Order: sequence, then C-alpha cells, then structure tokens
Amino acid sequence: MEAGGGALRLPRTIRMDGSDLQVFGRAAEPGEWAVSGAFAFLNRDPATVAGKERQAFANGFLGIASLGWSSFVVVSEATEAEREEVVRTLAQAFLDHWGAPSFEAAEPVAREEVAFAQSLCAKHPVNTLLAVTREWDGDGIKEGFRTVRAPREAEHARIWTIEPEDGFRSAEAQGIDLVKLAGGRT
Repeated sequence: MEAGGGALRLPRTIRMDGSDLQVFGRAAEPGEWAVSGAFAFLNRDPATVAGKERQAFANGFLGIASLGWSSFVVVSEATEAEREEVVRTLAQAFLDHWGAPSFEAAEPVAREEVAFAQSLCAKHPVNTLLAVTREWDGDGIKEGFRTVRAPREAEHARIWTIEPEDGFRSAEAQGIDLVKLAGGRT
C-alpha cells in the first residue's frame, strides 16, 4: 500500500490477440510490468524510425522483463516489493541496453519512469485498459494516454413480441372502465 492508504497500481502488458506479435519487432509477454517506454526513442532522428520500430514508437508500452512492446496495458495492483523489482530491472536495462554509465546513475531515472507509470494508473480502477499514442513535435516526444473501454454490447435482439389478434380491441378501445370493474380499486 502507498502512503495515504491507496493501493499501489502499475501497468501490466496484456495481449488481446496475436497482433502485437505481427506489428512489433519484439512483442512483450503478457503479464509483464510495463512503463511508457518513450525513453527508448530519445535522441533518435524521427526519419530513421520506420516499420515495426515506428509502430512501437507510435503505440507501444515497454514490457520490463522482455524489453518487448505491447499495444495495451492493464491497470494492476502491485506490492512495494514488486515496484522495487521493476525499478531494479529497468535500471539494469538502462545499463545494459541504453548506455547508462552505472547502476547508481540509472536507478533514479528508472525510479522516475516507474513513478510516471504508477501515476498513469493511480486514478483508474484495477483492470482498466490503457493505450498510448506518441509523436515527435518541435519540443521532443509528445505522448497521449487513453482508457480503452469494451465495446457496448448490442441491445439484445428481440426474440418475441406481443401482437393483438385480428379483431382484438383493448379494453379502453371497447369503452370498458377497468377501474370500475375492479370495484374502484387501483
């Protein structure tokens, strides 16, 4: 639990179908803790990011364990120990894959990324789906996040209706006073 009694929430990758396996060069495994992942594209020339990498930039969350991408994440409860493990794993990835000079230098940056991921989830109920869109603008990378709602179920098809028989007329149409017949009770 966090200070203030609220549940600690972090995003986890989710695979709705097989499309992530097709659109990303490396798809995250379902259930991985995730962060936004925009940092993977910092200091990149937008003109050099194409194909599956471009798809990861435009619409992907980064799974921490595999360093793969996921189109969606689901808001999930986490423990303090899990959050700390995410920070350590991400800091090690900064060291191994993104050129951090030391674990000590990478850890505060990883902590900041995890705190941002936590802030994305904080106001949403558990099991809320989130999606990201990203673009380059004059100031760098701009991200937008949205909740994904399940499509509304179509109204149930009507399987039967009550149709009056030929020649049937309602009591009112026949001039019958149902209140009077009921002895004045309504």
